[in-house]
Amino acid sequence: MRDKEINNKPWDSNQITREYFDSLLVEMRHIDAVIPSTKLELYGETFDTPIMMAALSHLDNVRENGMIEMAKGAYAANAVNWAGMGDEDELEAISSTGARTIKIIKPYADNDTIFRKIEHAERCGAMAVGMDLDHSFGSNGQYDVVLGEQMRPKTIEELKEFVKSTKLPFIIKGVLSEQDAYKALEAGVKGIVVSHHHGIMNYAVPPLYILPKIAKVINRQIPIFVDCGISSGMDVFKALALGADAVSVGRAIMEHLRKNGVEGVKNQIIKMTEELAGVMARTCSKDIKHIDSSVIWHKSF
Repeated sequence: MRDKEINNKPWDSNQITREYFDSLLVEMRHIDAVIPSTKLELYGETFDTPIMMAALSHLDNVRENGMIEMAKGAYAANAVNWAGMGDEDELEAISSTGARTIKIIKPYADNDTIFRKIEHAERCGAMAVGMDLDHSFGSNGQYDVVLGEQMRPKTIEELKEFVKSTKLPFIIKGVLSEQDAYKALEAGVKGIVVSHHHGIMNYAVPPLYILPKIAKVINRQIPIFVDCGISSGMDVFKALALGADAVSVGRAIMEHLRKNGVEGVKNQIIKMTEELAGVMARTCSKDIKHIDSSVIWHKSF
């Protein structure tokens, strides 16, 4: 038995997710290969990469004005930016960078708060808006409380009201089952994020493990995004091959943000995109829409 299997925590969803990533092998294909395109078309706009920022929050502990610096880095790399919990001034500052930003809102108990935040995101020129439903409950089975704000789970009918309240695409974050994928479609959302919110529950299914089943449910009707543990262009490729349209990266960017700010973020996005292109070239994948899932093998030896 390997040392990490002895010393690590087998219930840790992040460890399980990393091990699943590493269990996926990729076959090579060279005949008829071309220089690949990593461009992403999303909600009528075009970006240079399917690698997006994660819906992070409160990055001042990483670097002063961390959320703004991250947005500037995404803009410089022509990548989609996401923003999590934060006040109105911060979102306005993020938007002023020019970064095309998707704003994720917590499932506040007070729906009026949610409607106000959706409206504010619209005024800021957000690209899309959404909600991370996996913050509805705490680990004790009671309603979650985030920075003093109480949360509540949402019904399909409530989600339909959020969708109808905005001209922006509305996204649900925290889908990790076929059941919720069906309900997301019923609610009329315009995108889902397959995620366990960096291990918010122990023994959570790795996003890539369940991704093919979710992708079959969605059947290309809306974009599918994936996050949790993506740290390289190879990880990105595996996610795209198994059904994702794009991915969000958080912790793999953090140290680069801390050390080098905007340039660190931009350079890391570009580096991971080049790694992705390298795998695409060696698998006959001409663009991100033409990555054949059959190149993925599950290690069994």
